Amino acid sequence: MDQGNTAFILIAAALVLLMTPGLAFFYGGLVKAKSVVSMMMLSFGSLGLIGVLWVLYGYAVAFSNGGTDTFVGIDGWFGIDTANLGLEGLLADAADPAGTYPVLAFAAFQATFAILTVALISGAIADRARFGPWLLFAGIWATVVYFPVASWVFNFTLGDEGVVDGGWIAYNIGAIDFAGGTAVHINAGAAALALALVLGKRVGFAKGIQKPHNVPLVLLGAGLLWFGWFGFNAGSELAADGIAALAFVNTIAAPAAAILGWLLVEKLKDGKATSVGAASGAVAGLVAITPACASLTPFWAIVLGVVAGVVCALAIELKFKLGFDDSLDVVGIHLVGGLIGTLYIGFFATDVGFIYSGSFAQLGAQALAAFAVLIYSFVLAYAIGFAIEKTIGFRVKNEDEVAGIDTIVHGEEGYVLESR
Repeated sequence: MDQGNTAFILIAAALVLLMTPGLAFFYGGLVKAKSVVSMMMLSFGSLGLIGVLWVLYGYAVAFSNGGTDTFVGIDGWFGIDTANLGLEGLLADAADPAGTYPVLAFAAFQATFAILTVALISGAIADRARFGPWLLFAGIWATVVYFPVASWVFNFTLGDEGVVDGGWIAYNIGAIDFAGGTAVHINAGAAALALALVLGKRVGFAKGIQKPHNVPLVLLGAGLLWFGWFGFNAGSELAADGIAALAFVNTIAAPAAAILGWLLVEKLKDGKATSVGAASGAVAGLVAITPACASLTPFWAIVLGVVAGVVCALAIELKFKLGFDDSLDVVGIHLVGGLIGTLYIGFFATDVGFIYSGSFAQLGAQALAAFAVLIYSFVLAYAIGFAIEKTIGFRVKNEDEVAGIDTIVHGEEGYVLESR
């Protein structure tokens, strides 16, 4: 066992776990004051539920191995290693690791990905979602969408010639997704679009009617997200080496450039560059660089960041033109940003991108992977959300939404001001 690499993975896992509270701050600051507790609880509820489900069976689904006697399901598509239920099959290796790090450390690292991916979806249904139905949706969606998609993307074995076995996106298609552009961002963004359509528009939905109630909270959340994202991207190398260093540098370069791209659009469109725009631009750049962080030179990472900042700043206007209420722009930032970063690899990835190889083969692989995950996630998320809405009800009453749902749903207030 390499203690240095083991420590690196465990620290990276802690950084990624911090991203979910960071997301809660980011989302919480963007909603109205009387919904901040409810908004943040959607993230913390995801942390609790998905953390438990991952240990019980999520890892056994996402990292199943069809070659074992305990495997049940379809190899490379949807299966489960029954020996790893409750992570039981990893305990012997933790006591005496066969590789350079205990597999249990990798399981912990991947758990934080699952938690964050589910929490990301919640931004699309801010101000109008009930907590219990959200948890029901989160548990079902994680089981039938995230866990198998994580297997398609992350469950692979590397050899001297590249990927030699694993899920069909990494192995059969040969798509590159270093840290989760498809499995995390496109996946969550597509589900967010589906839920936004199921729950419908907020009362009084119109451009400019909803203002962030706490801008410093938004900036704090964005800062925590960026900090944790170094674990997300560099940690995906699972070793403290040169590739991790490249991913780390690109995780600085792309979001920094995306801030400039987003602010430029704001200045040209509205005459003012805003702090919320800077925070949103940083997140857009982080989303876009996620799948490509180990495949680009820092120069091309900067170009990607500018493109993501500009395009995502324009994409968030789509909800007004197309008539869907994605409250906190999960679609405009995570779905669009994830698509940009995933497809960008086909053009500019070192060695295999079009400008290096002269071939569009990698772009085809990237597009197939991206849209397969998008369609799969959207269809199932819509079906799950629709079923919940029509049975137990997903959305709060209109009068409760207008009044603010913190006290209705949780019996708490985000800000209690008492005269003394």
